[in-house]
Amino acid sequence: MRIFAMAALAAFLPGLAAAQSFSGPSVGAQVSFGDVETENPALEGDDLLFGVRAYFDADLGGFLLGGGLQYDTAEIELGDGVVDVEAVFRLGARGGIQSGKNYFYGTGGFAQAYLSEDSIGDSGGYFIGVGYEGFVTDNITAGAEVLFHRFEDFDLEGLEADVVTVGATVNYRF
Repeated sequence: MRIFAMAALAAFLPGLAAAQSFSGPSVGAQVSFGDVETENPALEGDDLLFGVRAYFDADLGGFLLGGGLQYDTAEIELGDGVVDVEAVFRLGARGGIQSGKNYFYGTGGFAQAYLSEDSIGDSGGYFIGVGYEGFVTDNITAGAEVLFHRFEDFDLEGLEADVVTVGATVNYRF
């Protein structure tokens, strides 16, 4: 009898009976706090970054694997106006597990930092991190990411930069 009652409840409440899936495309927005430290010369700064993101994730039988891109704009002043970090672009992969309406993942890939001073130049590098995403409605998710970036390819010889971002995301899943 209990089985019939649960089946009847599932028929009347399909949104509760079916688990939401993270498989497929998503687009979203993000806001992060970024902390930048450089060596040769030693400069530091921190401020907010605002951006957009697009991902595609696939369910591989209990493990989610995906890829995507993110673009953030910023005005992180390093030193006393020596140079500003104006933008960060990321192209990477992520993988993790879905537990109910939650997605826990690790991520990493290519990153590009754009600076305001042409004599210093921009730099390619990498990022690694962890993240979380959870369903708020049938198609909307909210999440958080902590990312570490390393840049060593500036035009200024010997300049290296480490960037840590801690951010929140809102995404629409198709």
